[in-house]
Amino acid sequence: MYNDVLVPVDLNHESSWKKSLPTALALCRTFGSTLHLMNVVPDYGLSPVSQYFPPGTERKLRADAEVQLKQFIAEHVPDQIKSQAIIGEGSVYREILKVTKRIGADLVVMASHRPEVSDYLLGANAAKVVRHADCSVMVVRG
Repeated sequence: MYNDVLVPVDLNHESSWKKSLPTALALCRTFGSTLHLMNVVPDYGLSPVSQYFPPGTERKLRADAEVQLKQFIAEHVPDQIKSQAIIGEGSVYREILKVTKRIGADLVVMASHRPEVSDYLLGANAAKVVRHADCSVMVVRG
């Protein structure tokens, strides 16, 4: 049923994956799916503050994030599940949507915290992905 499952994770916040990753792993085991784990780093290149960072900062942040994500996969994803590390850069929900199209994801499994008033007014990343994704999205409450 699902061939490619995307799980966005924030490596600095366990709540972004603690419940969604086990759910995605169970689905991958059941369907023989490939698990794509994604982390999004900020885009400093277009930011007005980019002039205050030394040259190559973006490249280093991206490389560091990739190393950390691969280490995360080694620690949390069983060897029998085919997996891929993906690093996005910029807006979280835009990068998730872009990657779902690029990899042909059948399903996005992502965590969402309990909504607060500001989330109803501004929209959380999970809500934006749900509204705009071309594939199914499973939101796992943290």
